[in-house]
Amino acid sequence: MKLMRVGEAGSEKPALLDADGKIRDLSGHVADIGGEAITPTGLAKIAAIDSKSLPEIAPGRIGACVAGTGKFICIGLNYSDHAAETGATVPPEPIIFMKATSAIAGPNDNVVIPRGSEKTDWEVELGVVIGKTAKYVTDAEALDYVAGYCVSNDVSERAFQTERAGQWTKGKSCDTFGPIGPWLVTKDEIPEPQNLGMWLTVNGQKMQNGSSKTMVYGVAFLVSYLSQFMSLHPGDVISTGTPPGVGMGLKPPRYLKNGDVVELGIEGLGTQKQTFVADR
Repeated sequence: MKLMRVGEAGSEKPALLDADGKIRDLSGHVADIGGEAITPTGLAKIAAIDSKSLPEIAPGRIGACVAGTGKFICIGLNYSDHAAETGATVPPEPIIFMKATSAIAGPNDNVVIPRGSEKTDWEVELGVVIGKTAKYVTDAEALDYVAGYCVSNDVSERAFQTERAGQWTKGKSCDTFGPIGPWLVTKDEIPEPQNLGMWLTVNGQKMQNGSSKTMVYGVAFLVSYLSQFMSLHPGDVISTGTPPGVGMGLKPPRYLKNGDVVELGIEGLGTQKQTFVADR
């Protein structure tokens, strides 16, 4: 299934995209796409609904594909070719940092370049949405705890991230720096998350063209690894790292400015399009 949330910010309706590409209203069956609705039991109930019996919703703003996210966890330098372009070595364990949940935005919402920013950058990433509470799970069982996958743009302000004292979080957590969606694609539609083509363009120019097969630490490992340190709950999102082609890695580096348009997508998970606007 392709689950989504449609409507103005703060007033989104839960919906699904049917086989004919029509948006169907799920609000008569679930309160939102999150929490109980994306547990194995909740997803089974949604799957049992005849989608043609649901009211059709006219296309409009698409919100973040999951509601009620408690943790937005990101993995750094998780693609061997991206680590190489930044001059970094592949880490012996996953680099974990948090992106504030207040950064979450719809997939096509404007992204605001924060005041003082000089190095706002792009990162197409595979997002993993947790579907049931995971604690101390093994690699072998880890995917049982995944509800599905989504496109994530881990927008980053590199000067805030790496040139100022402290950790990466402040360069990753600015408002609108976490577009996710358009859909939460349930895991049954993505049987091999480690072989998905992914791409990103800036003003129509291809900047990233990679594949999840070059991830250093795969989805199952990451879910298991994170669960050794913290419980993962339904609606939590893991953004799993980016392939090469980010602005920081170019020679000379290139960063986003007011009016730039970024488009990105992942095979089977849909596309995003954002206009970057300066915060006045």
